[in-house]
Amino acid sequence: MTTTIYGLRNCDTCKKATKWLDRFGVAYTFVDYRDSKPSPETLVEWAGKAGGFDALVNKSSTTWRQLPDSRKSPGSEAEWKLLLREHPQLVRRPLVVKDDGGFGQGFSDNGFKKLFGVG
Repeated sequence: MTTTIYGLRNCDTCKKATKWLDRFGVAYTFVDYRDSKPSPETLVEWAGKAGGFDALVNKSSTTWRQLPDSRKSPGSEAEWKLLLREHPQLVRRPLVVKDDGGFGQGFSDNGFKKLFGVG
């Protein structure tokens, strides 16, 4: 089984998540959003699994708070895709995609145990 973790290399929550995966022996590939921006199609897929673009975005982030108000309420899928391509760090992290269809956002010990069937 293949697992891909999307996030930022210097994000503390991503570091906690990858340490957890290492501790439980879960193989994964880490992809930094800034080095490899997700395609528009990938963003749409993730939004669908997350419950919409609103659920995909971390609205408590510094990047979100610094956006002009006019950018904080995209009116269409195209506007969301443009915003997230410009600012991939807005995607809540870590974002976990498993090849068996499993999907998760954020990190918690219990959440990862459930997602990976550990413990």
